[in-house]
Amino acid sequence: MDFNVKKLASDAGVFFTRAVQFTEEKLGQAEKTELDAHLENLIARGDCTKNWTEKIFRQTEVLLQPNPSARIEEFFYEKLDRKIPTRTTNGELLGQYMQDAAKDFGPGTPYGSTLITVGEYQKKLGGAEREFLQASAVGFLTPLRNFLEGDWRTISKERRLLENRRLDLDVCKARLKKAKLAEAKAAAAPDFQETRPRNYILSASASALWSEEVDKAEQELRVAQTEFDRQAEVTRLLLEGISSTHVNHLRCLHEFVEAQAVYYAQCHKHMQELQKELSRFPNAFAVNPSTSGLSAGPSPLSGGSAPGRPPAPSSSLEPVPLKIEEVKPPATGTRKAKVLYDYDAADTSELSLLADELITVYTVPGMDPDWLIGERGNQKGKVPVTYLELLS
Repeated sequence: MDFNVKKLASDAGVFFTRAVQFTEEKLGQAEKTELDAHLENLIARGDCTKNWTEKIFRQTEVLLQPNPSARIEEFFYEKLDRKIPTRTTNGELLGQYMQDAAKDFGPGTPYGSTLITVGEYQKKLGGAEREFLQASAVGFLTPLRNFLEGDWRTISKERRLLENRRLDLDVCKARLKKAKLAEAKAAAAPDFQETRPRNYILSASASALWSEEVDKAEQELRVAQTEFDRQAEVTRLLLEGISSTHVNHLRCLHEFVEAQAVYYAQCHKHMQELQKELSRFPNAFAVNPSTSGLSAGPSPLSGGSAPGRPPAPSSSLEPVPLKIEEVKPPATGTRKAKVLYDYDAADTSELSLLADELITVYTVPGMDPDWLIGERGNQKGKVPVTYLELLS
């Protein structure tokens, strides 16, 4: 117990002298040992690497997991050294919802069968996302985290030791300087006219004591200088390892980009396959001409307005050019339609429209289901279905 108390008192004394030295340096009342330029550059480079690596790491986490609650949960699992539970991706969840909805709507209906197909591909997209997240976490996030929580902590620890060694060195330099000044003052020749022989003897004794103090201070300075140089070398070697860290992070960055490329390529492939699948479905938007002779237009539930004007459909799918002047309205199947948006005819076969006007529309066999024949008085021409609201 006595040894621990002495050690505690000694550590407290060292801490106090360092604090005094640091304060005097900040106030400009004490000299400060400067590090060599090479070491200063290495320290600045290390700080820059740490700061940017931390920012890249945090933003990559946000990119891979936008949900902050999920990130906090993963953080606690990592700190508790427990396996992170498998979490369903948003794409997989959406796909499951679509397939469940299709069961209620009826898998045999056009909408239900389409939901099943789209839901299947949403699950595939979610699976591709899961693989991308896992590959990025292992190949990119983990090396960055290892640097911040491993290598950089070691470097920071050694830099703090170097700062303490520097403070100890400057304390020893200040102590030696004071001892030499006191020795020079004590060694000054006394004035025998004003100084008694007894005072002369005391002055000589003080000079000898200060000489011993100078020797002791010089010895402490040599020890402090050796420890400072050794610690500076250790810190320099660790900071020079930052170059290897850059090379490692460059390799990991290439792996991250490769994982992104694979992920987006898989998504593109799945979406192309989905479009092909959907193109095989019958056109659910077209109503059988034998029953009504019309194509389904925008839902009247929208109140006759839409948030944006839709693009006009292409009429290039017609196998044979339609001659408008030869088209005759059917005996049954004509309906009234309200125009939702202004439309300028692209050619003489089309009919220009004004928003909110009422026209008569019908279809003819072999016509593109995205278009109808519209009549307004003596004018007649093709009109896009998406610009209309069919009335009763």
